Amino acid sequence: MKKIVLAYSGGLDTSIILRWLQENYKAEIIAYTSDIGQEMDEKKIIRNAKRLGVKKIIIENLKNTFVKDYVFPMIRAHAVYEGVYLLGTSIARPLIAKRQIEIAKKYGAYAVSHGATGKGNDQVRFELGYAYFGKKIKVIAPWREWKLQSRTDLIKYAKKNNIPIPKDKKGAPPFSIDDNIFHTSTEGKVLEHPKNSAPEFIFQRTVSPENAPNKTTRITISFKNGDPIAINGKKLSPEKLLDKLNEVAGKNGIGRVDLVENRFIGIKSRGVYETPGGTILYSAHRAIESVTLDKETAHAKERIMPAYAELVYNGYWFSKKRIKLQKIIDKKRNQVAGDVVLGLYKGNITILSRRTKNKAYSLKKVSFEENKSFNKTKIENFIKHHSKQLNKA
Repeated sequence: MKKIVLAYSGGLDTSIILRWLQENYKAEIIAYTSDIGQEMDEKKIIRNAKRLGVKKIIIENLKNTFVKDYVFPMIRAHAVYEGVYLLGTSIARPLIAKRQIEIAKKYGAYAVSHGATGKGNDQVRFELGYAYFGKKIKVIAPWREWKLQSRTDLIKYAKKNNIPIPKDKKGAPPFSIDDNIFHTSTEGKVLEHPKNSAPEFIFQRTVSPENAPNKTTRITISFKNGDPIAINGKKLSPEKLLDKLNEVAGKNGIGRVDLVENRFIGIKSRGVYETPGGTILYSAHRAIESVTLDKETAHAKERIMPAYAELVYNGYWFSKKRIKLQKIIDKKRNQVAGDVVLGLYKGNITILSRRTKNKAYSLKKVSFEENKSFNKTKIENFIKHHSKQLNKA
């Protein structure tokens, strides 16, 4: 019997897809789950898959790999899409797609499948990953093939096939939620209309800034070779470090974003995103680079960041363009080392201090006290030179 490797979450959508694949492709389904820090119940995943007749269930813990090899490089790039989105969903898909193809090759599967909708970006992200690692492996995208046209159709299909239908905190069918150790996104239902405010109960990882502590929380993040390595002097693995930052940021109401984004496929979409620990890392990394990188390098990074962010958003993580930009971004990462002290207060982050042994920041040169090394003539000539540039094309 032919085999299909399905990216399986154990939830409603992928359980429906699993049954649909069995009915329409008469294939053995290998249920594959990447644990990248999402809220998941391993026993439930196994139970739901077995209920649908699946014999091969693979669950992998990829949290540390995900943070170290995917999240951290993106943080080093200061990647932000359209000014606000830290790309938490976008960055998760390449790793899952890569592992799906590797598992398909290992078990001799002829196809892979995913649960991304026909209107979203994730179908592109998954399938570009599939194309990069498994050009000869068939891709099955149920949302583009089946006759189920809406969430209502899915629920009817689930009831018909005795697939459990989860409820949200209000007892209604759930919002569309995607999460990992870096990020949680919530979409659909009342959020689809941009005039509606996001109800407080949808937030998964952060308290409302109004309900956050009335006292500033101080933390110190240590960096080495461009990456965070410790919190408050305690060295942690990438996974544990981000977990800790998520905890402290969430308690202080940090990392909420409500945005309308321009999807790669050409439509606008509204979502509510929570990236608590990632928001702290973004601020801290910019702070440590401000005292360790020279002006030319820092500005070069700023210029290429929008292009880098768009590549990640569009699913081009494995592209030559993204890899080339990463090399430029990382060219002087060995200089990015030191400590940043941050104050967290009711949804806000304040940089309190920066400490480094790097010599890029010269106290001697910047001091307002008398400085014999300061050359006034050079400054005058500098201004004259640039005055002449004003009328040049």
